[in-house]
Amino acid sequence: MATVLLVEDDHVVRGAMLRSLTDRGHAVHAVGTALDALRRVAAETPDLVVLDLGLPDLDGSDALRMLRGITDVPIIIATARDDEQSVVKLLRAGADDYMIKPFTGAHLDARITTVLRRAGRASRSTQPAVHSVGGLRVDVGERSAHLDGAALALTRKEFDLLAYLAARPGRVVSRRELLEEVWRQPSVGEDQTIDVHLYWLRRKMGESAAKPRYLRTVRGVGFRLVAPD
Repeated sequence: MATVLLVEDDHVVRGAMLRSLTDRGHAVHAVGTALDALRRVAAETPDLVVLDLGLPDLDGSDALRMLRGITDVPIIIATARDDEQSVVKLLRAGADDYMIKPFTGAHLDARITTVLRRAGRASRSTQPAVHSVGGLRVDVGERSAHLDGAALALTRKEFDLLAYLAARPGRVVSRRELLEEVWRQPSVGEDQTIDVHLYWLRRKMGESAAKPRYLRTVRGVGFRLVAPD
């Protein structure tokens, strides 16, 4: 059983989702605005948030960014937007998963279970450690990263990705391994997820795919993190 915060402004949809998740054993708290969601998360940290994008007081993408500013709990987006630009925007803002409406209660329950399993396995398998590669320092216990002494402002998943690579300096890590070990999901058709996070991670580290320093692409194989020459 998980404690789920359901953020949905449509009272009919909210009621149906609340009943479905409750029937499946979850403790569900439901709110209808982004402001109420922020207040609830700040006061009582849930295990997971299901966030609708069509909120009356704030765009869901902005609400996602604000939630990420105060919590690192998993967030599943519930949206009717299925275009690539919207998906990329959600991933950039820190979403752990997204679902295209309409969907069934069973489908949502399965996604919740999967996302929580990913988060739980990551926390158990990650040992407090500090990885140093060149001028990069990644402190897993504190969940902080510094490059040449300057702090990197990373999202939760960007940090997880960097920490995984930093723990294996010089080793080529495949896309499949990253999806299975960092995202805890199948490796079919999810290249965009890695590419988006690597793009923003590189930008924050002051490099690019064309001019890499630490994050190197091994074409057709995967990625590796190395100290600059």
